[in-house]
Amino acid sequence: MKLTTTTPLNQRTPSPVNLTRLGFGGAPLGNLYRKIEDRDAQATLDAAWDAGIRYFDTAPQYGLGRSELRFADALSRFDLTQLTLSTKVGRVLEDCAPEDVTPEAFVDVPQKRIVFDYTYDGIMRSYEDSITRLRSDLIDILFLHDIDAGTHGQAFEDNNLRQLFSRGGYRALSELREAGKISAIGAGVNTWQICERLLGEADFDGFLLAGRYTLLEQDPLDTFLPLCLKRDVGIILGGPYNSGILATGAIEGARFDYAPASEDILQRVRNLNEVCAAHNTPLIAAALQFPLGHAAVKSVIPGASNPAEVRQNVKIFETPIPSALWSDLKSHGLIRQDAPVPEETPNAS
Repeated sequence: MKLTTTTPLNQRTPSPVNLTRLGFGGAPLGNLYRKIEDRDAQATLDAAWDAGIRYFDTAPQYGLGRSELRFADALSRFDLTQLTLSTKVGRVLEDCAPEDVTPEAFVDVPQKRIVFDYTYDGIMRSYEDSITRLRSDLIDILFLHDIDAGTHGQAFEDNNLRQLFSRGGYRALSELREAGKISAIGAGVNTWQICERLLGEADFDGFLLAGRYTLLEQDPLDTFLPLCLKRDVGIILGGPYNSGILATGAIEGARFDYAPASEDILQRVRNLNEVCAAHNTPLIAAALQFPLGHAAVKSVIPGASNPAEVRQNVKIFETPIPSALWSDLKSHGLIRQDAPVPEETPNAS
């Protein structure tokens, strides 16, 4: 499993969108949970580039524009002919009074508030604003950001889809793609069900899925991932550690799906870790590499907030994993029997 190996998002886009199998998720550089100094953010991006990572993802939400602004500085140093960049639309950032700032999980953010807008004008404004922040119009992929129910509920999702399909949002994405301003469109979401719903309505090139196909979750194998293969739709897998528990193990305070892990999840992770330990394989390495066993999954994008974390991600990604580990996980009922697994990596014992 070579870091620099690239794979196309799909075979249908007029301009190929190639992704390194290990990408870079830009949420931490928006000061997710804690402040990161600008110089450290730039060093982190440089470390990713130097490691051979060529797919980078960001979004207006990440630090209310701070992540995109930091990416802009790095883009001025990188060879843009080698880079694939994605950002997101659906959250428009507006100036506001200090008491109206909507930082969500980010700290030390600009004085902005988020307005959800999936209409034609909202998509176009979000795209143009990202170009301004990035100081570049070389955006390859636009993802509809958090159009799913999430924490807002089903009514929120239904309203967003009305905006997307009845008020021109999808038309805006299509026009940008047809004009060659972007190469691919999709959605960056926390549930696979909304992706399946979107594919029932229109043509999309790929989805950035936060978790949902991991060592702890394989429900997408039933209908969604087969549909992706049938429609030639690529998946970029964010959140391969299910909000952290597959990285930390079943420690006190471990989180699963953005919340404290239940005892059932904690025990499943203990069982996963026990099998991994029997094969001298870190659980975190199995978690990072597992999703790429499925042909629809083109890239995994763990985040990093400093160069050491980038180097750790690369090391984990390149850790040899014996095929017997996957077999044992199946025989213990810890992953589904029908889950495709990565091929045995070189030098695996």
